[in-house]
Amino acid sequence: MSDAAQPTAAEVRAAAEAVKTALDRHLAAVERRTGEDDPAVYEAFNELAAAAEVYDELLYDRFDEVTPFEIPGTEDLPPYAGPEEPNALSVLIRRDYAVVEPQRLQAQAQRVEAVEDEGGADVSGTVHGALGILFGEFEPDEIASRHKEFGLEEGDSTLWVLAADEPAEPGEWLETPFDQADPQRVVCRFDVSAVFDDDLEDEDDDDDDAGDSGDDPIEDDLDTELDDDEELEPLDAER
Repeated sequence: MSDAAQPTAAEVRAAAEAVKTALDRHLAAVERRTGEDDPAVYEAFNELAAAAEVYDELLYDRFDEVTPFEIPGTEDLPPYAGPEEPNALSVLIRRDYAVVEPQRLQAQAQRVEAVEDEGGADVSGTVHGALGILFGEFEPDEIASRHKEFGLEEGDSTLWVLAADEPAEPGEWLETPFDQADPQRVVCRFDVSAVFDDDLEDEDDDDDDAGDSGDDPIEDDLDTELDDDEELEPLDAER
């Protein structure tokens, strides 16, 4: 960048002050949060991320220096350009899983299959068949909360709430359900990823070492559950 185009020291100082203000607003929003997914906290987070990005760029352009801060997942979301008062909403959810225990997955699917399809085809004998049974029987939120029971390991997840002008007609978007995911209409977005936990790994390791008794009662319970003949609960027989 040429000297003529470089930001002034005063502009860098103003950007630093904007970061300080955004930090105060973010802390205030966190202190007043009403739940885990409080939109005020999310909005304050985005404002802080934007202010920090501006400061980082100006600092680099003026002084060839960078900050130690990195806030992932904010660059891909453009400013909101949807209606001020949306008449409808679309909620898009993506959750990734790894199948880490196929035998556990199939065993749980077989229990569902035994109750609901006595004498039917052994669909649960394959991994993809077992997945179809379990995701057909349980709501996605229940799968997420009980993923270990199903032999799954959580990956990244994201939830987008998009504003719409009018509700869609029945069946209108079923052939291409995700083609109209306009990032400029995202009212709020909530991401879960291991990248957010990188800075906390050392602290978590210390806590695990301090409280490690050598046994994992939760895992023992899960293994016991698979060995028992009891039915997987809850099952909705009316589905």
